[in-house]
Amino acid sequence: MKKKSRIPIQVKNTGQIALPDEVAVQYGLCPGAHLELELSENGIIIHQHRQSISRIYIEPTNRCNLNCSTCMRNVWDEPLGLMTNTTFNKILQSAAFLTPPPEIFFGGFGEPLSHPAILSMVKRAKKISGTVELITNGILLRKEICEGFIEAGLDRLWVSIDGANPASYEDVRLGDELPLVLENLQNLKRLKEIYSSSTPKLGIAFVAMRKNIADLPEVVSIGKRLGADKFSISNVLPHTPELRDQILYERALSDADFQTSIGSPEIYLPRMDIHQKTLEIITELLQNRNTLQVDGRNLSLGDNQCPFVKKRSISIRWDGMVSPCLPLLHSHVSYLGDTFRRSSAYHVADINELNLEEIWNLPVYTALRERLREFDFSPCVLCNSCEMAEGNLEDCFGNIQPTCGGCLWAHGFIQCP
Repeated sequence: MKKKSRIPIQVKNTGQIALPDEVAVQYGLCPGAHLELELSENGIIIHQHRQSISRIYIEPTNRCNLNCSTCMRNVWDEPLGLMTNTTFNKILQSAAFLTPPPEIFFGGFGEPLSHPAILSMVKRAKKISGTVELITNGILLRKEICEGFIEAGLDRLWVSIDGANPASYEDVRLGDELPLVLENLQNLKRLKEIYSSSTPKLGIAFVAMRKNIADLPEVVSIGKRLGADKFSISNVLPHTPELRDQILYERALSDADFQTSIGSPEIYLPRMDIHQKTLEIITELLQNRNTLQVDGRNLSLGDNQCPFVKKRSISIRWDGMVSPCLPLLHSHVSYLGDTFRRSSAYHVADINELNLEEIWNLPVYTALRERLREFDFSPCVLCNSCEMAEGNLEDCFGNIQPTCGGCLWAHGFIQCP
């Protein structure tokens, strides 16, 4: 079905809403499905609230051909490995029974193209999935890999580019490989033309820091020339004191829970030209803790929420361990402000022992998702004043692991494609 931003529907005399059949099928709205209504001044937003997985993050390996300064692999002590065919079979066998078919995203904290069977994995995933995506640093994106992705039907390829020139790229990626990455992407674009294929579509992922934020406009320009139609910009998660000095959200950390905790004045702006003067004014309004809206769209901080629960996703590590999100796949350390924080891995189950539906419906996992929807955690990002903020094992609201009040993904600072 061709997606539309607005679809006319009718409210029956009984108060029931009649959805077009194709919409109900696409979103798995079978009789008895549960929905949530979000009420706002501008209308009603309907959210799915169902016991079905929509996205599966699969980490084929935690090995990588690079040693980037921004990667959590620099500050962990975990064994490296490759997902076995047995484990991957377990994932696909149970994913095949999910309705509607889930999205599958190959990523995690390693380089997926380092897995020798990645082409086969993508091809097999595509047979049972609605959409398949993969993220790579692009260095191993050789001609045969590009052709394999086109043939397999990979829907989207995300490529991490954190600099617009070899010098700035090397400063982050620790390898002067930007010309090779761009050459590989140009070859992909040319091969898509040769094979008359619209896929894989290209997305660019960029980790923003003080030292490279000036490169962002040029990275976007480069991406556009290569055919990219999506750009995912994230802040850096600082694993070291050096990265702590590179963050672009120091003040925003102290403001993160302001709106949801005590409220803020609402300011409704009209559409206007964006230039230095208007940006200065908008920035001042935001810094003074106001809620800004333009044409009904919120420009300020939103409610704290887990983006992985919002996507109804599940994350599977290379060895089959299942977590609610990517950040909990591996134990790692980082800085929350000046606080050194240790985030302990949290696994719900092992895909080698239970199937996806069984894991999804485990009482402990169901309860955790509900807790994450309510997001009733202590505001560690705002407070950050006691030793409980130094980890995710417990918080002052009485929650036990995982406690997510200090999660920068949930507060919108860090994001994954």
